[in-house]
Amino acid sequence: MSAMLEVRGLTKHFPVRRGVLRRQVGTVQAVTDVSFDVNEGETLAIVGESGCGKSTIGRTLLRLLEPTAGTVSLDGTQVMDLPAADMREMRKRMQIIFQDPFGSLNPRMTVAETLAEPLLLHGLATSSDVKGKVDALLETCGLQPWHAGRFPHEFSGGQRQRVGIARALATRPRLIVCDEPVSALDVSVQAQIVNLLKDLQTEFGIGYVFISHDLAVVRHMAARVAVVYLGRIVEEAPVAELFATPRHPYTRSLIAAAPRPDPAARKTSAPVEGDLPSALNPPPGCAFHPRCPLAEARCRTERPVLRPLGKARVACHFAETAPTTEAAAENPPSEALTRRLQVLEAARQKENT
Repeated sequence: MSAMLEVRGLTKHFPVRRGVLRRQVGTVQAVTDVSFDVNEGETLAIVGESGCGKSTIGRTLLRLLEPTAGTVSLDGTQVMDLPAADMREMRKRMQIIFQDPFGSLNPRMTVAETLAEPLLLHGLATSSDVKGKVDALLETCGLQPWHAGRFPHEFSGGQRQRVGIARALATRPRLIVCDEPVSALDVSVQAQIVNLLKDLQTEFGIGYVFISHDLAVVRHMAARVAVVYLGRIVEEAPVAELFATPRHPYTRSLIAAAPRPDPAARKTSAPVEGDLPSALNPPPGCAFHPRCPLAEARCRTERPVLRPLGKARVACHFAETAPTTEAAAENPPSEALTRRLQVLEAARQKENT
């Protein structure tokens, strides 16, 4: 059975132009040769450092940014080949939840106007029944019908994000890209939003591409995780396997970088050092080699291929011989991630009682 969403070789490069004549003097390689699948009702998380290309992947597969190369197929339909009129129809099936709910909502429009707009635009409601459908959307997302008359500035951050989710849900999409939807919220509110997203997924069978840097939320939310470094996927695996036996050095460094709740607790391995290289001039060979503790001469000249390794895919020359179970036992993602997971779960249980 084919996946609901199939992404193959997705690439997005931005030209750098300077001078009066705006000549191209370079290229920012934001995303290069990214491929993955998402099944119906499944969550694929995309994680990595700030600036690694996570959000660009999400926006490009929705064609909010036009890709440089690659294909995206949703339920067998090639998204990148669609003309403008057909793409508008496709947008009913592909939606996005933005990181900043206040910035993504029109401050001059009430919630009723915000939610009615996609319903009327796509012919999913008429002027006579749109109010009832707006009220139903609000109730589905944990708000009340009387909230419809309010403006965005009259809500809390969590309530605004619920409005953003309701707007994305209005067209009953097959796929929603969640671009760090809880990163700006308090932990208790994060749990409420994660709980809501999971409930909506169960009810409507929505597939999520969940972009985040919070590993605890990712572990709580996702079925599979793709780790991105400098615009490329370096590891993809089921969530339990990735946290138990991370195979790429960068994945292990992300887990090691998670803060400990006890400042006095010592880490058995150090997180990755140095800064993310420039996408304008990426390193030759393996892009991670300037920061990798396992790098050898081969890594500096030969780019590793993303290849299958058990249930995972890993782009590392030494993935088979790199420490896995032993490293996880010595430096588990336990304290920080377990504590965050406990807080999330406690908040979910409190909300449900």
